[in-house]
Amino acid sequence: MDTTPAPSRAALARRASELAPLLKKNALITEENRRLPEDTVGALLDNGILKMRVPHRYGGYESDMNTVVDVISELARGDGSAAWTVAVWSISSWMVGLFPDEVQDEIFSTPDVRVSGILSPTAVGVPTEGGIVVNGKWSFNTGSQQSHWNTNAAVRPTPDGGFEPIMVAIPLSDLEIVDDWHTSGLRGTGSVTTIAKDVFVPDARVLPMGPVLQGHHRSVLNADSALYRSLFMPTACTTVTAVALGLAKAAKDAFFERLPGRKITYTAYESQKDAPITHLQVAEAITKIDEAEFHAYRAANLVDAKGASGEEWTIEERARVRLDMGAVCLRAKEAVDILNTASGGSSVYNSVPIQRIERDIQTVNLHAIMHPNTNLELYGRILCGLEPNTHYI
Repeated sequence: MDTTPAPSRAALARRASELAPLLKKNALITEENRRLPEDTVGALLDNGILKMRVPHRYGGYESDMNTVVDVISELARGDGSAAWTVAVWSISSWMVGLFPDEVQDEIFSTPDVRVSGILSPTAVGVPTEGGIVVNGKWSFNTGSQQSHWNTNAAVRPTPDGGFEPIMVAIPLSDLEIVDDWHTSGLRGTGSVTTIAKDVFVPDARVLPMGPVLQGHHRSVLNADSALYRSLFMPTACTTVTAVALGLAKAAKDAFFERLPGRKITYTAYESQKDAPITHLQVAEAITKIDEAEFHAYRAANLVDAKGASGEEWTIEERARVRLDMGAVCLRAKEAVDILNTASGGSSVYNSVPIQRIERDIQTVNLHAIMHPNTNLELYGRILCGLEPNTHYI
């Protein structure tokens, strides 16, 4: 196995930043094809970006959460779809590390393996000898057309007549793909629907969701790794938070790139940069970006600290990561909205990045787990002494 020392946080962030020009260049074709171009995927692989959340023994880097936020936010400055896809591949690769070691050996035996995944339990696994038979579908299955494996949620019957949520690892070759990803935002993520029809999943590739959400997994070799002492939801939430942060920074980049020489039509301002309204807009937008960055790294620092120490998470800490994610999404969208509004009528052309960034951040904010209002409510419940109204915390 390749056990080359992992690149430093700064080195990986620099690699991601250097990929931004390629991602920007490919942004239009990415949207048109509704998935990442092969040269984008190749560049991500060549730069080791997809190794961040892979165990060391398979040649991975086991990068900490601060590194993940650095890298994914830099990718989002180039293209939100690429960053979102990398975020999902990173979460799902990390998820594989929770399965028994023999399952990890099977999955990571594929060179440059890519794993996608869905958290919504929209399929049913019926027990059979040696495993379960799964039927159902998963919508919003990001990057699955360019992946080898899926880690998906489902439910299976319990003896008392109820159902328990589970995670299953399934080869993409066992699933039917429905090419239905026609959207206004994050168009290039290939978040299509996948369908399971009588798919057999052996017991080793089935994890009860309850223990997973509480930080208990079935890997022996990962038991002492700080990476795998982190809880599932704080890990997943902080990872996707980086996309929203990066999109806000992308909007700032896009606005200032077009600012020199731009007029404000039907006014006396020959240069937009001379107008007081512009000064107010950019100052407010950057303040919101700074606030988003604070929340993103507060969550990342907590995930890393808890993983390193092995300390138990409190309910409030877990809810606060959800709050941080919602706050990043809210502040990032507010910043993008300001800069998009200040970009003028010419910004509606497909060739101008700000309109794509606006659509992407809107889509991020509509995601069920990322919606600011949902996360504010959850944290407020905890502060008021109530129980959380979700298991996904």
